[in-house]
Amino acid sequence: MIDDAPNIISREDHSISRSNISENALKVLYRLKAAGFSAYLVGGGVRDLLLDRIPKDFDISTDARPEDVRKLFRNCRLIGRRFRLAHVHFGDEIIEVATFRGDASAEDDEDLDREIVNGMIVRDNVYGTLQEDARRRDFTINSLYYNINDFSVVDYVGGLRDLKSNQLRLIGDAEQRYREDPVRMLRAVRFAGKLGFKLEQSTEAPLKQLGHLLESVPPARLFEEVLKLFLSGSSAETFRLLREYNLFKWLFLQTEEALLAETDGVFLKLIQEALKNTDERVSQGKPVTPAFTISVFLWRPVAELKQRYLQRGMTEHQALLEASEVVIAGQSQHVAVPRRFQTSLREIWQLQDRFEKRAPKRSLRLLSHPRFRAAYDFLLLRATVGDVNNTLAEWWTELYNSEEKHRGVLVEKLTRRKRRRKTKRN
Repeated sequence: MIDDAPNIISREDHSISRSNISENALKVLYRLKAAGFSAYLVGGGVRDLLLDRIPKDFDISTDARPEDVRKLFRNCRLIGRRFRLAHVHFGDEIIEVATFRGDASAEDDEDLDREIVNGMIVRDNVYGTLQEDARRRDFTINSLYYNINDFSVVDYVGGLRDLKSNQLRLIGDAEQRYREDPVRMLRAVRFAGKLGFKLEQSTEAPLKQLGHLLESVPPARLFEEVLKLFLSGSSAETFRLLREYNLFKWLFLQTEEALLAETDGVFLKLIQEALKNTDERVSQGKPVTPAFTISVFLWRPVAELKQRYLQRGMTEHQALLEASEVVIAGQSQHVAVPRRFQTSLREIWQLQDRFEKRAPKRSLRLLSHPRFRAAYDFLLLRATVGDVNNTLAEWWTELYNSEEKHRGVLVEKLTRRKRRRKTKRN
């Protein structure tokens, strides 16, 4: 519901403090104000500040056109065709500035620049008022505006009420909004997982039936969404929700098929353990990489296809290479995997085989492989869930943690054990 008169929460009645807002975001807000434009902090930044969370970034909404913003800031770049945006650069920080979106139903609007194909918006640069902008946003909790003019919060859509009740609600007709932009379904799940919010009934109802709409989204765009889904600190819960709403298969079809086919639950445990560890790393401020997560998602499809190739007479090396290529190509039809990450996937999988062989000289060389640590972490995960013998993981852990001068001794012990076993067999 869109109210004609907004609910305005005065400075004394909300918890947002300018001390918690990026200095660069404040610079943009104040310069827009000084130039005679309206300027509001909006979206996730306002939402997180009201929830006493630390915002990841700060977005600004204004009645200034993108060209006006560029004139005010020499460090500004205009981007986007689907949505024309101004990015104001301050070193590593980018403040995104968007002009108020308008109601494209007014066909006589001289600024009409909107294109819809099969119900999905592919270009939308119709400018309007603050109230129209509130209507055009996706979720009520992301449609709260912090006014730099008087430090109030402006709420046209009941977003503050939903924040207080931990509820995620789409603005407008849910099915229509999902059809306009199917990625909103992924955003709904991501916010529910990240914030621990419950999906409002009408927002939740269409999800299980509309997943096929994601097929119309470019794979490159879906890759960017996958980064947000699984590298933002709530990937374990997000994964659970994606499967609950039948959305995960439209991102990782081969993975979902392997999960449905397995009888021992090992692959599911592997994914859950990997996502749990990723969330822990994010919470500790440690780096995470999509290559590791995707290598886990595609591990069982690769391993099963490799076995089929081995049965056809391929060598182990050939079978793994061929299986890797086929699975990566199949995955990229749904979610594009950039080439730099494809290389990492192949190496993580190849090292799993090399871990098991433990050739004495090669074992020492393997420690210096640039992908050793990622592959070793993968090996430990596999051992944790019973996908590989724990003794193997323990041996590599001992070798990895040993001082360099002692590593040769460990490898020599392995060599002697192999010789004794060979002698006994003869």
